[in-house]
Amino acid sequence: MKTPSVQPYLRKPPWFKVPPPYARHSHHIRATLAGLNLHTVCQEACCPNIAECFADGTATFLIMGNICTRNCLYCNVMHGKPQPLDRQECDRLAKAVRDMNLNYVVITSVTRDDLPDGGAYFFAECIDRLRRENPEIKTEVLIPDFRGNAAALDKTIKAAPNVINHNMEVVRSLFGRLRPQGNYTLSLNILRHVSRRAVIAKSGFMVGLGETNDDILSLMDDLASTGCARLTIGQYQQPTRKHWPVARYYHPEEFAKLKEIAYQKGFQHVESGPLVRSSYHAAREV
Repeated sequence: MKTPSVQPYLRKPPWFKVPPPYARHSHHIRATLAGLNLHTVCQEACCPNIAECFADGTATFLIMGNICTRNCLYCNVMHGKPQPLDRQECDRLAKAVRDMNLNYVVITSVTRDDLPDGGAYFFAECIDRLRRENPEIKTEVLIPDFRGNAAALDKTIKAAPNVINHNMEVVRSLFGRLRPQGNYTLSLNILRHVSRRAVIAKSGFMVGLGETNDDILSLMDDLASTGCARLTIGQYQQPTRKHWPVARYYHPEEFAKLKEIAYQKGFQHVESGPLVRSSYHAAREV
């Protein structure tokens, strides 16, 4: 399905201004990542919090390359045929974490449907490598759906990260159009499987893509029913004119209300705001 192209960009409201990443520590982190040939989703997905997080000395590492086998209509990560896995990447990741003096590490990946287990073993290998470097380190992984492969998911769970995040991204009514290679029910089942183990389950979604308030409440109910403990809610931004257009910008007061509702539905920790993304303030939750 082609992305709508006739709608112009909506002008960003005044509360949606993002500071440029000029902080000294931000430049240090960029240099460290470049020197070790590592990717971050912060850079690949044009995250609006890149200045704040880099200045705080935090980053979400993107493993297994930067080319995704899927093509979601809201995402700015490159898609196509990925390169073979780099078996030295885990070692370089551990070195970067050590050089950046991190105690909480978020690891995510592009979707690798080309791999038999979707890259689950590689997630586990990275977690193990970080723990050998620093047994006290806390890890959060933001995983793809592994095409519903329960054995693959169990590989990641067995590595015992502190948090396993799997984002729903969009409401049910838009899921098929925006995530045509994904499956709404399958993603819920992943979170349900995680929450039944001794691992914290987390998810997140964006608003501003054309959903209704009832759509949002329904998604929250679906997530709560899985036992998902943590939730992030943020504003969608259109990366380029080739991507899905922004339907509207939510006011900070609306995000505050969504946060209140989420807590009422039983979530244990909620981040909700215009600039919130899935790993925003992740270390503050532990």
